[in-house]
Amino acid sequence: MTTDATETLQANKSTMAAVRKRMKRVMPVARVELDFETPWQLLMATILAAQSTDRTINRVTPELFEHYPTAAALAAAEVEDVERIVKPTGFFRNKAKSIMGASRMIAEEFGGEVPEKLEELVRLPGVARKTANVVLGCAYGISSGIVVDTHVGRVARRLGFTTAKDPVKVERDLCALVPRRGWVLVSHQFVLHGRYLCKAKSPDCSACPLAELCPSREAEAEGRWTERADAEQGRIIGG
Repeated sequence: MTTDATETLQANKSTMAAVRKRMKRVMPVARVELDFETPWQLLMATILAAQSTDRTINRVTPELFEHYPTAAALAAAEVEDVERIVKPTGFFRNKAKSIMGASRMIAEEFGGEVPEKLEELVRLPGVARKTANVVLGCAYGISSGIVVDTHVGRVARRLGFTTAKDPVKVERDLCALVPRRGWVLVSHQFVLHGRYLCKAKSPDCSACPLAELCPSREAEAEGRWTERADAEQGRIIGG
């Protein structure tokens, strides 16, 4: 690593430490906005959430889990029945195929339990690294990586932590700046920060608790960062 690269890495680590301090006031604990009671339910919800909203998924999954309470039950379902239930999530035929295929594999190869290893999870239909990181982090408390969705990628680029657009490269750059024990929490902080404040269009920079740390800010911050952090927490809880 060159001297310039080393200095950039150290500067980014320092900025990330400041970001984490502020985001901890906004979100002191990791939370996902998908409703679930078991790792399998979270896996199904996360697969369905692709190109949809968590609110939509939370409206759909109660009926899905009522009809099919286990991986084995969903694997044995009629595909037309599953498609009808998940239709509001979009791309319902592919999603029905994925959740049924993943459930079948879980039932047949893993004794009905969602595996706790990344390399096993990504073998399941419909499961890529992002989905696997969500499930491992939220259901099992395992820090397998940092979840990178469109929100996380956008926040990371705006803060100057990466220039990459490929999710795997963004994850690599972020993981280099955060101790492993912090990966799960940072994942959720960045997801929700991007969803509620640092939006793709018209980000609310003046209300952002990270404004002073952000080279991409489009407006000057208003008030103290602690006040902005508390206000963002209210948005997320009330959202």
